[in-house]
Amino acid sequence: MSNKLEKKYGLLTAICMVVGIVVGSGVFFKAQTILDKTGGDMPLGILAWIIGGVIMIFCILAFSVMAQKYEKVNGIVDYAEAVCGEKYAYIIGWFMTTVYYPTLTSVLSWLSARYLLTFVCSVNPDFAMHIAASEGGCVYGPECLALTCLFLVAAYALNALSPKLAGKFQISTTFIKLVPLLLMAVVGTIYGFTHNIAGAENSILVENFKTASGNTSVLFGAVVATAFAYEGWIIATSINAELKNSKRNLPIALVAGGIVIIAIYVFYYIGVAGGADVKTLIDSGATVAFTKVFGNVFGNILNLFVAVSCMGTLNGLMLGNTRGLYSVATRGYGPSPKVFGEVSDNTNMPTNSSVFGLLLCGIWLVYFFGANLVPKAWFGVFSFDSSELPIITIYALYIPIFIMFMVKAKDVGAFKRFVLPTLAIIGSVFMVVAAIYAHGIAPYQAAKAEGTFSCPVLFYLIVFAVVMLIGILFAKKKTAKNKL
Repeated sequence: MSNKLEKKYGLLTAICMVVGIVVGSGVFFKAQTILDKTGGDMPLGILAWIIGGVIMIFCILAFSVMAQKYEKVNGIVDYAEAVCGEKYAYIIGWFMTTVYYPTLTSVLSWLSARYLLTFVCSVNPDFAMHIAASEGGCVYGPECLALTCLFLVAAYALNALSPKLAGKFQISTTFIKLVPLLLMAVVGTIYGFTHNIAGAENSILVENFKTASGNTSVLFGAVVATAFAYEGWIIATSINAELKNSKRNLPIALVAGGIVIIAIYVFYYIGVAGGADVKTLIDSGATVAFTKVFGNVFGNILNLFVAVSCMGTLNGLMLGNTRGLYSVATRGYGPSPKVFGEVSDNTNMPTNSSVFGLLLCGIWLVYFFGANLVPKAWFGVFSFDSSELPIITIYALYIPIFIMFMVKAKDVGAFKRFVLPTLAIIGSVFMVVAAIYAHGIAPYQAAKAEGTFSCPVLFYLIVFAVVMLIGILFAKKKTAKNKL
């Protein structure tokens, strides 16, 4: 039996794969966040989507060069090992296992619950009245919390008990999530130009674009918010092993796919702005535009598509989450590699790693709920946005990889060796600086003006340091028992 992957994908298929991998639920969630961060400034919001997308393209091009040179297909940990060595690869693997995967998985379980409840409320007026009367409603009410826990456990069960079914579910939701995005982009824009806000002289879109404030400082927070929607691009670099003429087609597919993704997000954002006034979109969520534009019946169907899209993203993240500690253990690192490197004979799943991953998801779900959703944060000054800061941390961890590639890749041309990694470093540094301002400096200045203290990024770094120090305690290499 051959263990070499067949070169079977053409350029068009590769572009579609890149788009399918990256486009997910984040655009539905963060469209509202960007509106809120910019105060409804539509031009700045569009600029934020473009900047975040360009940074994504710079980074995936830099990693595509590594994918071609080292022929690794397993993601960021492999690239880190090839360029920076095993210890740095372990550091990234530990972070992905304990922070990155479980934080994002917990957020997606909540998003799945929130958007499903939005759909149920739209089609059931009695339930809508009930949930509106309860504290938290669709965002953090008891129904939402219970459904969030159900989705988290269901995603785990699907991946742990039937990996093949989980894969089929992932493929199905890839097509479903594009439907509301493309329809809203086209129809929402047309609707926005042909309908007026009550009492306004101009169309909805024209009125919404009048909200430009010129306050560019809010751009930093908006760009950071786009990182959640664009995340997943690192997986796209793994298609080179099965791509025909990969040296030519991989960069083209990544750039073309990236441009398509940026266009989809920008036009969806414009389409949403055509569905309602800015205040309604900020207060009720961007998906309220679906029923405004398409009416109750078809709009509610699209809201259901959004919920299913979130479930698909949740499923994909759970796939990585259940294998997080296993990927560390198979390299001989982490706590008890023999235990967490075991694979079940019945399900071909790393059961111990999966259970540990679910536990971490539960812990981070409690944190996300208590720090970001309730009216008064449970964790006081230690409350930070776990949907954004872990992603920005990954950008910071990319920087040494780009630098060491420039040092070591002496057999690569100057453009691929120096120019692309430099652009990726600039983009990554911008993301880090933007996060420091949006989650550190701006909250500190606002709190200081009120005579209090708040600096979420500082306390996130403290939590990050503690988690990484625990990981360093297990940094001594041992012998793992099995490999998948």
